Amino acid sequence: MTSELQPHGPASAAPVVGAKARAASVFDVARLAGVSHQTVSRVLNDHPSLRPATRQKVLDAMKELSYRPNAAARTLSSSRSRMIGILSTSTGQYGPAASVAALEVAARARGYSVTIANADGLDPRSVQAAISHLAELSAEGVVVVAPQTRVLEALSDLSFGMPFVTLQELATDAERSRPLDQVVGARMAVSHLASLGHRRIGHLAGPADWLDAAQRLTGYTDELDARAIDFRAVVNGDWSAASGHRAAGELIAHGVTAIFAGNDQMALGALKAASEADIAVPGELSIVGFDDVPEAAFYSPALTTVRQDFAEAGRRAVALLLGESSVPPSVEPELVVRRSTAAPVA
Repeated sequence: MTSELQPHGPASAAPVVGAKARAASVFDVARLAGVSHQTVSRVLNDHPSLRPATRQKVLDAMKELSYRPNAAARTLSSSRSRMIGILSTSTGQYGPAASVAALEVAARARGYSVTIANADGLDPRSVQAAISHLAELSAEGVVVVAPQTRVLEALSDLSFGMPFVTLQELATDAERSRPLDQVVGARMAVSHLASLGHRRIGHLAGPADWLDAAQRLTGYTDELDARAIDFRAVVNGDWSAASGHRAAGELIAHGVTAIFAGNDQMALGALKAASEADIAVPGELSIVGFDDVPEAAFYSPALTTVRQDFAEAGRRAVALLLGESSVPPSVEPELVVRRSTAAPVA
């Protein structure tokens, strides 16, 4: 025979001992705070007409009851989803993956959730389908983490009723879209090598249809131009260590004394190619990467690279999307000097 434990004393919003705890509702909060449930809803929706003392009573009641707002109910009552869409292309690369993670953290800090729609970077119809999916979910805006040129071209051709920002640069919308200044980062890498005395600096570039790769190539050529260095040697890879291994061999054949790699994985391949050719790094060949992946400090030798602040870029992108009055400045990268660079052999 089972027996039920009866509550003692006056009725309260606390769950019954021995039963499955019931989540507190708006009505529970209203009862404890001594206000109407409409007042609780106004607090949840940040209504400006509430007195501070009333607002605080409701907030205190929410804390005491461990009240968690029902997101779906809030959407229905306020006609706002408080959800940000992320348009991404599934590449598995460190930079885009770190960007998505940073955006999620930045959105959550402002009370927003995120949903990710993946698109094929080579198919405009896939981009359109992903945007339509986010619109159907009532996303209030979209952050684009899709570095391929074709994706951004497709976006510029679409008409949709949601604000959006990109982590890359759209030629038609450059003002909104520079959370990460990769041209500056590339110039830092080349400047470091040139300052060491290198004049035969090759560039192991990323895929030609990626804006990230294009911006880093621009930084490479701009810095060489600024220093009146005429030597140019550029070979494209696909961001992988294997492509870096292959392309580095071509650059070495061109007689380079230093390589600026478009990302750290390709730099890893370049280190392998140098080792196989019995070329000492940094004694005979200096190598700089880009991104500062967590493993970069453990390459052999430890890799000099350009670190991007993805967390700050995420905050800036979300601030831009939400139209905040105080938007952080464009995020400048940082050169991290380790053991893979040195002055060229005399």
